Amino acid sequence: MSTEGLLAYCRPGFEPDLAAELTHHAGALGLPVYAKTERGSAFVMLLGAPRETLTQAIRLEQLIFARQKYALIDELTELDITDRISPVIDALGGKGRYGDLSMETADSDDARSLAGLAKSFGNALRPALRKRGLLSDKPNAKLPQLHVIFLSNRHVLLASSTEDDRSPWPMGIPRLKQDSRAPSRSAMKLDEAILCLMTPAERLNLIAAGMKAADLGAAPGGWSWVLAKHQLQVSAIDNGPMSPDALATGLIEHIRADGFHWQPQRPIDWMVCDMVETPSKVAKRMAQWFANGWCRNAIFNLKLPMKKRWEETVLCLDLFQNQCGRPVRIRARQLYHDREEITVFAHALK
Repeated sequence: MSTEGLLAYCRPGFEPDLAAELTHHAGALGLPVYAKTERGSAFVMLLGAPRETLTQAIRLEQLIFARQKYALIDELTELDITDRISPVIDALGGKGRYGDLSMETADSDDARSLAGLAKSFGNALRPALRKRGLLSDKPNAKLPQLHVIFLSNRHVLLASSTEDDRSPWPMGIPRLKQDSRAPSRSAMKLDEAILCLMTPAERLNLIAAGMKAADLGAAPGGWSWVLAKHQLQVSAIDNGPMSPDALATGLIEHIRADGFHWQPQRPIDWMVCDMVETPSKVAKRMAQWFANGWCRNAIFNLKLPMKKRWEETVLCLDLFQNQCGRPVRIRARQLYHDREEITVFAHALK
């Protein structure tokens, strides 16, 4: 029996939240769908409607808990380990031609152990697909990409994606290297946010040397250090101590104050915030910055509760948008370097 719909990857443990998000978007469009997943599997399948309908209705860029999103072609179970290629060929027959092949696993402990099997199977599958005209001889970005995802040695998902509706990084995970000079590992969260939540044009136009920024709850200075790396002049707001490596940049001024009460004397270009506080309190404070015109751009984290994280996300983002008092472009995502949180980029349009 054929299975089709959507397939999306997420952080292990956040499957219920991604399932709730996907069904919310589909339900708003009147699509009769249901989510299929297991806790810790790091993926969700959304079934019950044609994959073409779902992929057009739900775009990756609008999803928060999804790292990657594909059109689900089929689910193959109980495969004969002596011949896995034939069932894959049969399932793909009559369903188009592909410009590239990606062999994958989900980002769970069990699935990652299958990476070697996936790679070796791909080496055998690739020429078989080309022989049958299902795969182009050379990578062709104009054609859909085929994804073969191993869940076990006898269980495989087949999916496809287009270049304009998938993450450019395998499994949706940008492989960032930690700079040894960074004061903390949290620096990679801001690096990833700038890379994933902002377009190339936004990075070029909204981040420039000499701009003014504030880092609320800055200590020990990981986020301030990232801003200084981009040559911004940073006011690091925290009563706690700052790392000497951060202050050594010469672009960071440490101001001992509470990030929930400090405000700039005049409008600045950027505000960033990674304070540990209830998400609604952070959302209200971030909205106050935009409502008062204290900044034009912001990146901040919302620390989520252990349960009903999708519901809390919707509540906080609505609260932020409603209290900004001005048109604001908002993008939110649970990044790879996030844990129990989501990261938000906001840009004032006026």
